[in-house]
Amino acid sequence: MSDRKALLILHGKQALNEAVRAAVESRREQGWELAVRLTWEAGDAQRLVGEALAAGYRQIIAGGGDGTLRDIAEAMAEHSKKASLVLMPLGTANDFARAAGVPLQPDQALALLDTAPTAIDLGEVDGQIFLNMATGGFGSHVTANTPEDLKKILGGAAYLFTGLSRFNELHTAYGELQGPDFHWSGDLLALGIGNGRQAGGGRELCPQALVDDGLLDISILPAPQEVVGTLKNLLTEGFGIDNMFVRARLPWVEIKVSEGLYINLDGEPLEGDNLRFSVRPAALLVHLPEDSPLLRASEVASHPG
Repeated sequence: MSDRKALLILHGKQALNEAVRAAVESRREQGWELAVRLTWEAGDAQRLVGEALAAGYRQIIAGGGDGTLRDIAEAMAEHSKKASLVLMPLGTANDFARAAGVPLQPDQALALLDTAPTAIDLGEVDGQIFLNMATGGFGSHVTANTPEDLKKILGGAAYLFTGLSRFNELHTAYGELQGPDFHWSGDLLALGIGNGRQAGGGRELCPQALVDDGLLDISILPAPQEVVGTLKNLLTEGFGIDNMFVRARLPWVEIKVSEGLYINLDGEPLEGDNLRFSVRPAALLVHLPEDSPLLRASEVASHPG
């Protein structure tokens, strides 16, 4: 099979996206055999990944939002046949792609087909894989309950709008986290367990996370006395909020949560009051920019000596 052959798995809502169509045609004119398949319902991404690998494709392109990227990454990581992944971010938040420096324009994203893939880590919790981040707290509730129509109109700002309009629903929750040489318990306002750095439309919960260090970044925002005021600062990215986080880097962490702590996995609700998160080192080959902030090589280059 030609090395210049790839399959684009595209979220069904993007079928009429003219920028995607133009990008695909441009790649074909450059000598790539580029096929396109659409998702329509739950399970399609996993099925299409299996069909692509069985057909011999060794480059798969994920076209969609963070949830689509997670579904395809999970399916690829679990399959015995291996291929590399190109990200075409087409969602509202595109949190993982933005943090990784992946271009948001479809034609520029497809140009990453010509770069060498890098082995990156994946997160895992109770058999489920996540590419970007697990989040907990009120912010996760906001992310999961931001209306689709509002996201279409406001983009990432929709998460901010929804959060600022729902202060009357705000409450803290109790959580206990245990990992190697690490223990924390108490009331918290927000929690991030990151392979990537940001969630909820751009908020950097784990600003130092790397996808090739074999570790998960843990960020805990303890609940202060003035909860509402602190959340407002958090959502509007006010100064000083980062200093309030408790942070750690761990290969695994177990969390016990009380009722009322909302948790989601790359935007999807996650159930369970006793969860174990761990990292799968170098579990997936992904085409990222050479200077991606999420890679150790880039971090070393930006902080020489």
